[in-house]
Amino acid sequence: MAMFKKLKKKVVVAMSGGVDSSLAAALLKEKDYEVIGITIHHYEGNENLESAEQAAQNLKIPWQALNFTKEFKNIVIDYFCQEYLIGRTPNPCVVCNLKIKFGLLLEKAKSLGADFLATGHYAINEYNQRSKKFLLKRGIDENKDQSYFLYRLNQEILPCVLFPLGKFKKSHTRELAKKYGLKNYKKAESQEICFIQGDNYRKFLTQHIKDTIKPGKFIDKVGNILGEHQGIPFYTIGQRKGLGVSLNKRRYVIEINPPQNVITLGDDKDLYRDKLLVKDLNFISGDKLSDSTKAEVKIRYNSKKSPAIISAYGEDMVLINFEESQRAITPGQSAVFYQGDLVVGGGIIEG
Repeated sequence: MAMFKKLKKKVVVAMSGGVDSSLAAALLKEKDYEVIGITIHHYEGNENLESAEQAAQNLKIPWQALNFTKEFKNIVIDYFCQEYLIGRTPNPCVVCNLKIKFGLLLEKAKSLGADFLATGHYAINEYNQRSKKFLLKRGIDENKDQSYFLYRLNQEILPCVLFPLGKFKKSHTRELAKKYGLKNYKKAESQEICFIQGDNYRKFLTQHIKDTIKPGKFIDKVGNILGEHQGIPFYTIGQRKGLGVSLNKRRYVIEINPPQNVITLGDDKDLYRDKLLVKDLNFISGDKLSDSTKAEVKIRYNSKKSPAIISAYGEDMVLINFEESQRAITPGQSAVFYQGDLVVGGGIIEG
């Protein structure tokens, strides 16, 4: 009887140069996958290429860099700037994950004959035999869970995706990386927005959309002028520091009105609301919301999950009613829906 050797499964690992994606590659190689490392060069000043290449050399896996700077500018940076111009606060990581990493890079992986694309995200992707669907769950490390940024994935993408670190704690990741001889095991966490040096987004916006930023007026809730703002893109809901006006008490940005180019300042209590509308929805199961459902909702990455009722609102939005009022609900950010550790889906906060 002829014997046939089972071919190895091929996986492309998105190697950012950090410890997480490097360890993901090491773990998959140990599990006998055929591993290819790919690093996306997606913005000028990206200093991670050398670190990623070094990690690939340590692991003795093939590696290449892909230049996606043009696509990244058109898809992520232009969106980032335009959202700020219309008084919204964008989340570029959500867009990058869907359209760059699990869009363009996944297409590249498939063109190379890969069965999977793997990343260093702290999240869990499981197949449910009963429902015959893939489930996205929170990573077990509560401080590192990145499922919030992945809520736009779906039943077409998840079958092709591996998250080797979903059941790891970050401290364990560093220990293992050292064991595997990865020189970046002590590398510091990446900054909040990868393409903005020092997280100075005001400087970045000034460089990219300076000609479209116009000063305007700060007003209070009854329309009294309190001073001049430097431009709509430089402010976000809930902001107190850096307003550039001297007032006799603490004031916060409570409303941004781009058509009139005015920003309303108020008290901390003015920032609390118990309802919000969400558009541009994605439910990971692929099913639409038919009835009201209970869930826990995060209105930003670093907020706590808060119990709420989610109800259909018109054709393409949902209304979220929270049990407790939320502070500084911010248009443009993502509201992500959870049931326990399961990520149900989410969308963009409209108001």
